Amino acid sequence: MLQIDLWKRITIWLTVAVGLFLAMPNAFYTTVENHNDAVMFQETGRSSNPALAEATPQEIQAFRDAWPEFLPSALVNLGLDLRGGAHLLAEVHVEDVYDDRMDAYWLEARDLLRQERDTIGTIRRQDPPGGENAPKDELHIRVSNPAGMQRAIQVVRSIATPVVSLTGVGENDIIVRSEGDLLIIALSDTEQEATNDRTMQQSLEIIRRRVDEVGTREPTIQRQGERRILIQVPGIGSAAELKELIGTTARLTFHPVVSRTSNPDENAGGRTVTYPSIDPQEQGQFYVLERTPVVTGEDLVDAQPAFDQNGFPSVNFRFNPTGARKFGEFTAENVGAPFAIVLDEEVISAPVIREAILGGSGQISGNFNVEESTQLAILLRAGALPAEMTFLEERTIGPELGQDSIDAGKVATVVAFAAVLVFMFLSYGLFGAFANIALIINVGLLFGLLSLIGATLTLPGIAGIVLTVGMAVDANVLIFERIREELRTAKGPARAIELGYEKALSAILDANITTFITATILFAMGSGPVRGFAITLGLGILTSVFTAIFVTRIMIVMWFERKRPKKVEV
Repeated sequence: MLQIDLWKRITIWLTVAVGLFLAMPNAFYTTVENHNDAVMFQETGRSSNPALAEATPQEIQAFRDAWPEFLPSALVNLGLDLRGGAHLLAEVHVEDVYDDRMDAYWLEARDLLRQERDTIGTIRRQDPPGGENAPKDELHIRVSNPAGMQRAIQVVRSIATPVVSLTGVGENDIIVRSEGDLLIIALSDTEQEATNDRTMQQSLEIIRRRVDEVGTREPTIQRQGERRILIQVPGIGSAAELKELIGTTARLTFHPVVSRTSNPDENAGGRTVTYPSIDPQEQGQFYVLERTPVVTGEDLVDAQPAFDQNGFPSVNFRFNPTGARKFGEFTAENVGAPFAIVLDEEVISAPVIREAILGGSGQISGNFNVEESTQLAILLRAGALPAEMTFLEERTIGPELGQDSIDAGKVATVVAFAAVLVFMFLSYGLFGAFANIALIINVGLLFGLLSLIGATLTLPGIAGIVLTVGMAVDANVLIFERIREELRTAKGPARAIELGYEKALSAILDANITTFITATILFAMGSGPVRGFAITLGLGILTSVFTAIFVTRIMIVMWFERKRPKKVEV
């Protein structure tokens, strides 16, 4: 018999109602978007809408009140090609990380070799030959007694550690060799690959944090090739603005102070650096510092804007346990000596250590205003980029071009949708009208799912929606044609409709499952616009199968129960 249980009917209509309820905010896109921006601005002080920064509190509250709080407010985010924004392609100089690694190995090797002074004599670090072209992945140590070189190599090899890599099983991170009186420590090829990969992952994460901190919507930040990163941020003003945000290094380090001078070219030795002071009371002064920092911003776990004891803006910071231990040991051993707080190769301050700082927290005071201290805290929380980046490609897509894309997508969708609706009604009459209603519900459910998962809609995504409309109709065509065939065998209308759905089900599932597998592969293997197309296509398959098998059927069953027709024309 042609019937559907009551609990199934309730479940189907409840699913439809929830989906359309979630999709509803997209019908009032601008209002809901302003509401969401106002909520974010009031709660975090950040917003991707620059107009809110100049709005009064009353205007911001009006934006928030324009959409009821009890209604859903999740929207389908618009991609770069629909909203406009900035596009950057950056190349990461991964070799810059090698120099820091060599500094760390020098500290370990120095402490071990000093214990073997009777055998190997004194040691001194040497810069590799070649000047700027010198290899950054090598550490050269001159040994005064070459007869003890083998002992030195044996000692230094003890600091080698196995490389954690699927392709580097059994290999160590460093290779130790000698050339005359030089002991050379070099990164192994496997360790270089692992370091490059870690550097890229860290760069991706830091860029993502910096972009997210300013409240931008749905940025695309992904790795391309071995050393390149693609950055697309919808809604941002220009590529130059995005470069300024990403390119800010915010590298915080703490260095022992060697001396203070007014000569910017003064350098006490090859392992020292000279940085200027930005303190207004020390204008024209420079600090000669040890090149290797005691602790860096990588050991920070938090940084927040605050005010110092004099009421001036400052930044409070806190180290992780490793950084707190190193900072505590250094301050305990150097009470009475100055140390420098350096940000981006400029000395913020150089206080004298009055007592050991063992708590792992401190405060950066300088010539800040409130905005600068807030921005510095954001950058410190995001962390320092591990290596320099070169921007190979930059584009700004204006909002007018994005609006043109939206308009073109709307026209394409409306034309395709209208053509399908007319075709279905002319081909199948009343049953075609039921299919058209289900088709409208299908699109609503699709937007409800996109809103629920916070997906980003791009031009290829719109193409996926148009394709979904065609596939949803295809399922109904299969069902209605099967019903026609059953009616020709002189079966009753109820039995013909029931058999039509049963016999068309396998063909519908086969076609949609294979397409869903294709969409899954596109999502897993693709990137950017390809993934946008795969998301809308995959979700559209789910909603189209649901509406074709359940929604259209329940409408036909309800009509049949009410009319009880003796004959059905499809």
